[in-house]
Amino acid sequence: MKVREARLTDLKNLSVLFNSYRMFYGKKSDLKVAEEFLRSRIEEKDSKIFVCDFNNELSGFVQLYPIFSSTRVSKYWLLNDLYVDVKKRGKGYSKLLIEKSKELVVESKACGMMLETEKSNIIGNKLYPSSGFKKNELCNFYEWIPS
Repeated sequence: MKVREARLTDLKNLSVLFNSYRMFYGKKSDLKVAEEFLRSRIEEKDSKIFVCDFNNELSGFVQLYPIFSSTRVSKYWLLNDLYVDVKKRGKGYSKLLIEKSKELVVESKACGMMLETEKSNIIGNKLYPSSGFKKNELCNFYEWIPS
């Protein structure tokens, strides 16, 4: 098993994983939308996507977006998406993807990495603290969505 950066040649397999990830969060299946979105991210290089690759079979991915902290005057990474195929869970792939994400933070001289997950995500809410993430109890998370 190796964790590496996603390539355009991964699009077909990665899109299937990404589509499953979106369905996990209640979105309708749409492989075309998944592929177009991922193609844009890879071509425009506006995110980092790492995949778990075992003999050219992708079993999971993580996607991170760069953001910036004005108070820390530094880059900060948003771990936005993390998914492992249901049939491949329990093998430590999520932790491998998180470790690769931590390497990105260090290599890019960023001040840290943040994420959010739904309170109902029992697996994620156990995984992240066990991977060294600390829950920020000092802040409120607000969101604005146009109607």
